Amino acid sequence: MFCNQCEQSFCGTGCNNNVGICGKDEDVQSVQELILYGLKGMAAYANHARRLGKSDESVSAFIEEALFSTMTNVNFDINALFEIALELGRKNLRVMELLDAGHIEKFGKPEPATVIEGTQAGHGILITGHDLLDLADLLRQLEGTDLKVYTHGEMLPAHMYPKLHKHPNLAGHYGTAWQNQEEEFARFPGPIVATTNCVLIPPAQYAKRIYTTRATAVPGGTRIKDNDFSPVIAQARQCPPCKEHVVGKSQVGFHRQVLLDLAPTIVDAVKAGKISRFFVIGGCDGAEPGRNYFTDYAQATPPDSFILTLGCGKFRIRNHDHGQLLGLPRLLDMGQCNDSYGAIQVAVALAGAFGCSVNDLPLTLVISWFEQKAVAVLLTLLSLNIQNITLGPTPPAFITPAVFKILQEKYKLRLTGTDAKADLAAITGRN
Repeated sequence: MFCNQCEQSFCGTGCNNNVGICGKDEDVQSVQELILYGLKGMAAYANHARRLGKSDESVSAFIEEALFSTMTNVNFDINALFEIALELGRKNLRVMELLDAGHIEKFGKPEPATVIEGTQAGHGILITGHDLLDLADLLRQLEGTDLKVYTHGEMLPAHMYPKLHKHPNLAGHYGTAWQNQEEEFARFPGPIVATTNCVLIPPAQYAKRIYTTRATAVPGGTRIKDNDFSPVIAQARQCPPCKEHVVGKSQVGFHRQVLLDLAPTIVDAVKAGKISRFFVIGGCDGAEPGRNYFTDYAQATPPDSFILTLGCGKFRIRNHDHGQLLGLPRLLDMGQCNDSYGAIQVAVALAGAFGCSVNDLPLTLVISWFEQKAVAVLLTLLSLNIQNITLGPTPPAFITPAVFKILQEKYKLRLTGTDAKADLAAITGRN
């Protein structure tokens, strides 16, 4: 692909600043990529919401305009691009609100739920990804059968919705985060339904047992376009049954509505000195080195603090017993990455109760990073002027040092260090 002005490849030599797309310096291109990644993440959330009957024309119009702004030779002004990026954050908040409402209306008011982890004896189907409507359709088509369905990865929060959790065919949860698919899917004997990101290209060992839905597709797998899961059900009958292998139980379902119902108790406990701080530790998980930082950080949090977690980053911290506080688990699983909307609403409610800003709360955000949906959520936090977010273990690959410096100066955005305990001590003043 070549520049239409100097016929150089993007960009080599001869172009303005010798970097990026012709006519754009690397910092302008960096913010444009920030917008593009954020749009991808927001579009995924918007697609889930639309399938539940929730949409907003102003969001669709913004997506068109924001994409237009990233075309070649349209916008070279970094300040104008930052304005678009922050508006993307505000629109993403609206999209997450729509998705939250769609989930509640369709699947019932969320509530804490105990989830059996592992497998039970009998034929089973594994379902992974974020699209809860796919899970609901699968369960509906299984009614009257003895086939068992297990959630995987980001599908775990489905258990907090009573219409899903109480379905007789939903047996529990199997496995951990997306990057462990190859090992975990190979061990699972039945078919696997991947509804969204993050799905990995399957090896031959289980490729013929992988089914994907609509836009999601992988080589060797079978793509289902119409949510007719009869091929999955038929193969589940033909595959070897699961063995009885229950590894434990866990508790999920501390949705924003649950926590807001508890707000008076929480506010009184903070005023009485029974709660020192709230930590939001979550985000996107990954396989690269350094992510043990989040495990170490969570384990070092003081016993008089709560940990709110969401996204697949929870799998870094959920297998440790963090104890209880006020009769509740200290680790409160709020849901999927889009349930960041709920965490924001809880923070806003607490700030209102204390008559302060969110930035004045005893609240620390430590977010694991992986791009796209994470970009959309990060831009939402920045659009709300949330300060002092810790991000890591590595900075966004497409953010130039100059752009990252702007984010640091304006929002006090910082990267994780190498010593989680030391970073925590610097924030809390406790060693």
